[in-house]
Formats: sequence, C-alpha cells, structure tokens
Amino acid sequence: MELKHRRDYRKVFVILYVLAFAIYLTVGLQPADAAHYEISGKISIPSINLTSSVTTLELSDNRLNTPDTIVGSYTRGENKTFLIGHSSTVFKDLYKVKPGDKISYGDVEYTITSLETLAKDDIDMKKLLVKTKEKTLVIMTCAGESLEGNDATHRLIVTAVAK
Repeated sequence: MELKHRRDYRKVFVILYVLAFAIYLTVGLQPADAAHYEISGKISIPSINLTSSVTTLELSDNRLNTPDTIVGSYTRGENKTFLIGHSSTVFKDLYKVKPGDKISYGDVEYTITSLETLAKDDIDMKKLLVKTKEKTLVIMTCAGESLEGNDATHRLIVTAVAK
C-alpha cells in the first residue's frame, strides 16, 4: 500500500513539474524586446500571418537602431513611413509577400506595390525617405548573405501605398 502512494506522489510531482515547465516556456521565455520600447502602433500583414507592435525610432549618429523582435518606425518625409525589423525575427517571412497583398498599419490599409532586393551599398536612403503625395510605407529588412554584427549583404525593400 505504501509503495502505491509513493508512485502516486511521483506521478503528481512529474505532472506538476511538466506543467510548471510548460508555463515557464510560454511566459518566461517570451521576448522582452517590446517592454524596452514605447509602443506607438501595430502592423499586420495577413498574407504572412504577421502582427507586431511598432515603436517610433529616433535617428542617432545618422543611424536607426533596429529593435530585436518588433518593428521600428521612422518618418522624415510627409506621407512616407519607413519601417525596419530583423529578417531573423519579426520579418522572417517578409520575402513571401506579393504585390497586391494588404498591410494594416495604424488605422490605414496599404496595398503592396513593389518588392526589390538591393545590395546594401546601392541603397540611397535620401531617395528612399523622400516625401510622397500618397501615404506610403517602405519596409526594409536584411536579405542576401549574412555578415558579422547581425547584418547582411542586401536589403529587401517592400513598398505599399494607401488605397
């Protein structure tokens, strides 16, 4: 009889341990990146099942520091919003979007009009950020071969216009 009770206690202990471990994996290992930034909006791209918080970025030493697991937003020109994120996290499936796919950002719906992959050194940021007549999103993430420092040889650039 005593042996049976020990097995029962062991089973209960194992079940509680597995349950506690599952809760820890679900809650304890969630990326804390969003907690480090003031959230200024949300982006959704249904065609790739993407929903992410967005934080407003400030230019620092002529650079935008990309958040680890959420999207960063920068606006310089009228009607033009520039969004960046890592291709290893938030934009891991961005390469799967197509012209015509929808993007919701804030309370505006955009339609993707173009995708292009350019060598990192061939990108003219002044041209990319120039103001436009239509509300436009420009999303950029790393592409191509990996380089040191969480960088890559190319950039995938997705352009979307409000309709």
